[in-house]
Formats: sequence, C-alpha cells, structure tokens
Amino acid sequence: MNKFLILALVIGISITACKEKEVYIEPVDEEVVAPVMQYGFDLNNYEIVIDTVKNGDTFGNIIDPHLVDGQSVFTAAAELDNVYDVRRFQVGKPYKILKRKDSLGTPEAFIYEPNKMDYVVLNFADSLIAYKDKHPIKFVRKTATGVINSTLSEAMEEEGLGMSAIYELSDIYRWSIDFFRLQKGDRFKMIYTERYINDSIYAGIESIEAAVFETDKTPFYAFDFKTDSINDISDYYDENGKTLRSFFLKAPVNYSRISSRFTKRRFHPVQKRWKAHKGTDYAAAYGTPIVATASGTVIKSGYTRGNGNYVKIKHNGTYATQYLHMTKRKVKVGQRVKQGQLIGTVGSTGLATGPHVCYRFWVNGKQVDPYKQNLPSADPLPEEKMEDYLKFVQPKKDQIDQLPFKNDNDDEVL
Repeated sequence: MNKFLILALVIGISITACKEKEVYIEPVDEEVVAPVMQYGFDLNNYEIVIDTVKNGDTFGNIIDPHLVDGQSVFTAAAELDNVYDVRRFQVGKPYKILKRKDSLGTPEAFIYEPNKMDYVVLNFADSLIAYKDKHPIKFVRKTATGVINSTLSEAMEEEGLGMSAIYELSDIYRWSIDFFRLQKGDRFKMIYTERYINDSIYAGIESIEAAVFETDKTPFYAFDFKTDSINDISDYYDENGKTLRSFFLKAPVNYSRISSRFTKRRFHPVQKRWKAHKGTDYAAAYGTPIVATASGTVIKSGYTRGNGNYVKIKHNGTYATQYLHMTKRKVKVGQRVKQGQLIGTVGSTGLATGPHVCYRFWVNGKQVDPYKQNLPSADPLPEEKMEDYLKFVQPKKDQIDQLPFKNDNDDEVL
C-alpha cells in the first residue's frame, strides 16, 4: 500500500479517535443565594437558635450552654450591660443566637428584642462589642372608608383596620364627635400611613393625615398640620382652619359606652330608690385609664363610702370636674394636671354595681349635664399661618372628597 495512503489513514484514524474523545459539557449556572440581611448579619451564614425568655431565665443561663473555650459569660454580660440592663429581660420576649457553621458551632452574636422596633446585639466576633439599633421601617400611605352599622370598632375592623387605627381616629375627634351617640349610616374616610418593620411586620398607624367623619349627615373634616417645624408640633384643624380641640374632652375614658346619663330622676341600683343622678356613667373594663378632660389643679383625691376612690379637678373659676368609683387614684391634691393626663383607673369602689367611671361636671358651683353645655374651644390656628394652612389643605381635601364611600348594604360604591 502506498505509504502516503497509509499515513493518511493513520492520521484520519487518529483524528477520528480524537474527535470521539471530545465531550461537550453544558455550562451550569451556579445557584446564587440571595442574602437575608437582618440585624446587620446575613442570616444564611449561620445556624440560628430562636427562643423566648422563660420564667427564671437570666442572660447567663441563656448564653452559657452555647459558649466555647475563650468566651466568658461574665465578660459578655458586663459588655451587654453597658448598653442594656440585663436585669430588664422580660419573659416572653424573643432572642436569637447566631452560630457559625463550623465544627464547634461558635456563637457570633446574641440578639434580644425588647419590642417590635428595637433590638440589642452582643457581637462576639473579633472584639466583643454590644450595641442597640432599630429595625428598618417602611411607611405605606393608604386610604380607607367605612360605614357604621353598629359600632365604630366593628366598622373599622370590617375594613381590615386594627385597634391602633380605631384609637387614632377616635382620638382626633374626641373633642368634636360624641362616639357614644353614633347612628347607623354614619360613615368615615381617611388617608393614613402605616408602619412596617422589615417590609413585612405590621407595626400600627404612623399618622392620619386627613379624615372626614360624617355623622347625622354633617361632615367633620380633620387635617394634620405642623404648626411648629422646629419642635415638630402638629395638630388637627378642619377645612377652614378651626381647631378640633375643645377646652374639654368629650369623655374621661377612650372609646367606651354610656351606661347612665345625667338625669333628675333615676332608680339607684344599689340604694334601691329614686333619686337624681347628677353624673354621666361610662361603663369600661377594670383598669381602663381615666384621664382629665381638661387641664387644671387637683382639689380632692380621696375615698368616701358613696364615691369610692375619686378625684376632683378645678379647671378655672367657672369649671370643675369629678371622677368616681376608681380602682386606683394616680394624682394627689395640689397637683397640676394636663388635659388627657392619666388620673386613675376604672373600678367599682363605693356605691357601684360594676366597673365604670361616674363623671360629674360643675359650672359656677352647680352640677350640670356636660352634653348640654356650650363649652369653650382651645386656642385657634395662629392667624399668620392661616394662608399657608389653606394652601396645604386644599389638595388633601380634594383627594379625600374624591375618595368614594362604600355602601353598607353591598359592595357597590356610592
């Protein structure tokens, strides 16, 4: 055979053999694990012990089982105590221990959360250091509407609003709307901001920037306006710049119910006889806070057989108020109190059949029905701020006016 042909055959076989040995490998994309950043750590990098403080727990007996040689409970506790009193650990509060993924499971950080917003870190890595910080908070602007079928709380809960929204709205209107006399068909709209911790954990209402509450077919507007930017002071005013505050609050307890009104003739449930009832009774649970309905000076704080624990406050030369049947009194005679300040808690001391506060009201030394008085307003919006206020409010009023009410009988929009 021709030597050139033999050479070609050899080369061809060799080439073929080489080609047969070639293997194409499909490139594989490596899975990229997204970091899970929390407390300043990527949690993917650790084994995590998650637990809560139990009755009898101390920082020492929580952390000691997880320490390795060279790590001291005493040193760790002393460092943590520099930023947070370890004696303040509360039963039920959560903590985490971040442990390295090494053969020893070396703890790198201890994290304690005294509340939803704040946390305390003891970092064992490199040099032992403790510090306090806050979770990142996201603010979400929302709108809501509701119609009263029975109570304000039920109407707001139907719209997915929690207790913080109920208290915020009732607090805004506590001077101007009698929540004890709401009627079926009364309705509300609001523009508000919610807080979320780490983008997902609901942390309540941050603020209500605008609202309108329609009761007895009369709309009551409320707009949050900053009157002092330097000291971050704001208040609520209506569409014309009139303050929503009054010299007196509508009630001494937040969002309760009236169980007995001021009357010249009522059958007393304890004394079993007809007599005048010169007060307004607000039924509420034991321990419910009772607040001063206006600023003033405490002139009586004591106990009598009929009143039980009670407090009386003089507001000026014309007005005085009294609060009866408290479980506990929180103020003393001669003490100056501010409107809305805690003065006691609801109870049933004295001549009372159940927990409530009997609220009594004096005008020029005579007991009267506070709901029939033309009471003075609080300080108005400063005149020099009125023009800025009206410009500030107009777009918010336009927005809330365009927000439709929801019909209380079906899901159609009015």
